[in-house]
Amino acid sequence: MEPVKVVITGPVGAGKTAFARALLGEKALTTEAPSSTDIGKPTTTVAMDFGTLEVGPYAVHLFGTPGQDRFDFMWEVLMEGALGFLLLLGAHRPEHLPESRKILDFVLSRYQVPYLVGITHLDAERAWDLEDIALYLRVPEERVFPLDARDAGRARALLLRLLEIASQGG
Repeated sequence: MEPVKVVITGPVGAGKTAFARALLGEKALTTEAPSSTDIGKPTTTVAMDFGTLEVGPYAVHLFGTPGQDRFDFMWEVLMEGALGFLLLLGAHRPEHLPESRKILDFVLSRYQVPYLVGITHLDAERAWDLEDIALYLRVPEERVFPLDARDAGRARALLLRLLEIASQGG
């Protein structure tokens, strides 16, 4: 089984830990702690989420970054040696679009790896649609997917798509 590394990143509250838990179940190693500031939720990831799962011929080592700006140094640490990354973004938080663009610019300027964008909370009242998010992020629409990060089937499908793109060299 070929080991590969995939990074899950995005702003706070986008669903990174929920995504990891959906895929990994009880095997998910998460580092959540009570939030020290008002970030719109009671807990936050303070180091990273981690776990390993088998997907086809791959042993995927999944690393989830913290979402708060003060932990942005983790992007470079965790991206080292990554096959690709998934950027998660909550459609109901347009104020996080600049942060998401910053993450994309940072990672893609340093690592030429495949990526996909998973959009969560599309059912929320203020949710932006996929096309507008793709336009704002300046990414092709075929890289942007709707996602319920808590749904293991949807999470696995997004991860599989990323692995397919990587195996095709792109």
